[in-house]
Amino acid sequence: MPDLNPDVPKGTFEAWANADNGPPSGRELEVASLLSFIKNNSIKNVVWVTADVHYAAAFRYTPDKASFTDFDPFWEFVAGPINAGTFGPGQMDMTFGPDTKFVGIPEDMKQNRSPFAGLQFYGIGQIDGKTGALTMALHDVEGKRLYSVDLEPEA
Repeated sequence: MPDLNPDVPKGTFEAWANADNGPPSGRELEVASLLSFIKNNSIKNVVWVTADVHYAAAFRYTPDKASFTDFDPFWEFVAGPINAGTFGPGQMDMTFGPDTKFVGIPEDMKQNRSPFAGLQFYGIGQIDGKTGALTMALHDVEGKRLYSVDLEPEA
């Protein structure tokens, strides 16, 4: 996705998405290869935990919404860091079919908010020892739970 930080050159992209919504290219090819490997080797219960992107969010990726479809659905949870400028997600690249389930910042927020704005986040993952269910929760800096989801293990 395009980097929205006003302190970086225009046309700079963050992470591995290239913002064209089409078939994988560039750095997306490595992610596509990994996702296909996971699917083709029947690796279940994949969850991505992402930090150092300066906001909190939960995304569900599904092939039925994607231009690249050789993968099984998975979740990504984003939180952190706890004391740095807050940025928000830019426009999502649809190559891997993200569905935004939660974003912890206002849609019209000015980028690079000071930690004093209170828009700092952390996440907690807990696995139930009996059922194997994973509860992922995103919290604000005061500890308030902002979003959570229970994920039952897939056999």
